[in-house]
Amino acid sequence: MVETTVRIYLDYNATSPPAQEVVDRVALLMRETYGNPSSIHAYGQAAKAVLDEARAAVARLIGAEPGEVVFTASGTEADNLALRGAAEALEPSSRRHIVTSGLEHEAVLTTCRALARRGWSLTELRTGPDGIVTTEALEAAVTPETGLVAIMHANNEIGVIQPIAELAAIARRAGALFHTDAVQSVGKIPVSVRSLGVDTLALSGHKFGGPKGTGALWVRRGVRLVASLTGGRQERNRRAGTENVPALAGLGVAADLAAARLPESGPRLRALRDELEAGTLASVPGTAVNGDRERRVPNTSSLSFDGIEAESLLIALDLEGIAVSTGSACSSGSLEPSHVLRAMGLTETRARNSIRFSLGLATTADEIAAVVAVLPALVTKLRRLGRTAAALG
Repeated sequence: MVETTVRIYLDYNATSPPAQEVVDRVALLMRETYGNPSSIHAYGQAAKAVLDEARAAVARLIGAEPGEVVFTASGTEADNLALRGAAEALEPSSRRHIVTSGLEHEAVLTTCRALARRGWSLTELRTGPDGIVTTEALEAAVTPETGLVAIMHANNEIGVIQPIAELAAIARRAGALFHTDAVQSVGKIPVSVRSLGVDTLALSGHKFGGPKGTGALWVRRGVRLVASLTGGRQERNRRAGTENVPALAGLGVAADLAAARLPESGPRLRALRDELEAGTLASVPGTAVNGDRERRVPNTSSLSFDGIEAESLLIALDLEGIAVSTGSACSSGSLEPSHVLRAMGLTETRARNSIRFSLGLATTADEIAAVVAVLPALVTKLRRLGRTAAALG
């Protein structure tokens, strides 16, 4: 049977479709360049050359040097290497305090909490409804014992961009290392590790058109990390294991494509997102934007809908062929309201009625218009069903 439903994908923050150039490069290398990049013969050196090319492309995207880029299998692994690696290096010292924010991705929050169970002290900063970590909050939290500060660059649920350069300067003055999870900003906005002033930065390939299972950690020269994976000497002794050459080559292609399209893609996606928000706010009463509306990556909108459960609206939209999410894909299946929205001080009700729309390269104005057109009737129906259920219950 031929599917007649038009599919509209607005969940790019969960994952993005790989670019055709990425798919072609990965497929070619799977067939033709199968040597181990640690081998010294011609097959191995050909693979190493491919890896070097990919490393240089990732470095160009974030304004770094190739030798500072450590390849990983995901953004989560990059976050873990940064936090656990730095923590283990710092453990012999008196600096056993971590400062992070309650808005972080689970890859950071769960790792920091695991370190707390090992004896580290942990401070989780909250924010106001704008979702921005203030310099005053960080200044008040750091102590002479602070060894690590971890604040994400752009939030995966609300898209808010943190003032990383200012926050990193505070950590630097306090003698602490600063890590930023830039998984949701790299490839979407210009990112320069030098301008940010951070010590480590994590990114993930599949968020900007690269293959899943690829990521990288940028490490400032001089920063000491203890390897989480031990064995061989790959990645300058920071991550043992034979590198996935074809997939990482795909990451490199995606990095070059992202760098080339940033001047055009950012303004276009921002305009489409603003159309989505303006149309929804005008046609659906009881709707609000979560987080600061100016300091955001251009593709992300978190909207709350009074009087409904977000999961119900998500399912209703999916039946209409529209894919969205209620927050982080890594938290799917959880019955808990968004920890990000709760850390912003929003009510549990609002945290439960919020939907994330995240746009991407293939998103069109016609798709945004279609979503805006279908939302009013769906929300009205769900609110009516909710009131009926409450009356009967």
